[in-house]
Amino acid sequence: MASQASLIHTNPDKPNWLTIIVFSLFHVGAIAALFQFSWANFWVAFTIYWFAISWGIGMGYHRLLTHRGYKAPQWFERFLAVCGALSLEGGPIFWVATHRIHHQKSDKAGDPHSPRDGAWWAHLIWMCVGDAKHSDTEGMAKYAPDLARDPFMVWLNKYHWLPLASLGAILWLVGGFPMVLWGIFLRVTLGLHSTWLVNSATHLWGAKRFDTTDDSRNNWWVALLTFGEGWHNNHHAHPVSARHGLAWYELDLTYIQLWLLEKIGVIENLQAATVDGYIPVRKAA
Repeated sequence: MASQASLIHTNPDKPNWLTIIVFSLFHVGAIAALFQFSWANFWVAFTIYWFAISWGIGMGYHRLLTHRGYKAPQWFERFLAVCGALSLEGGPIFWVATHRIHHQKSDKAGDPHSPRDGAWWAHLIWMCVGDAKHSDTEGMAKYAPDLARDPFMVWLNKYHWLPLASLGAILWLVGGFPMVLWGIFLRVTLGLHSTWLVNSATHLWGAKRFDTTDDSRNNWWVALLTFGEGWHNNHHAHPVSARHGLAWYELDLTYIQLWLLEKIGVIENLQAATVDGYIPVRKAA
């Protein structure tokens, strides 16, 4: 496999049993949640899903921390990082380093999760092998030195499970075990598969607007599940752009929220590509 040479896959033939067990338990809990339906549980899970995937992963880990597609005050940057940790996709330094490696070596030797190594490898298996790298701040700092200089990001990278565990305790107190099943187990599992589809499906199926050197595609149904992350060919063509949906019909809810946040002064210097590829440079006031 091309991925075997990457920093992420030390000992790629060795099963990572901790990850395998955790993922398995969350899938079992997700199935159990289906037998504990209530509208309260549904709306709690949906709301947390929105904050974890759109704000945490899309707005935070991806468009801000990885690509710096806009500027945000430190408090907001850290808030988004905590939202990202609620997704169970690892801490900010691990996530950002992995994604920067992906862009540097996309669909080539060293890409952590290319479907050229197999669709299931890209979707799931790449995380289930090798030595755990989630807390390897020193190793990841090579690819995320900006985050490694922030003591809060270093702490969150090491204890990335703590926000999710704390939220689980709160949900238990509010709605008991059924709300935990929905707000934690089912919601996390759906969020994981939705974002994993960006690694797998959007490098396999969809349209290519831009002639990039990788296999990235624009996939509308992945975009719906991830609030805009599925417009992946647009993103690979213009990674700094915080706008992924470029045409009027490419719904990008994460960018719409960023646009509104810029309008009310929470963020600034929002980078937005167009179908023609131009990214206007906005100067801070």
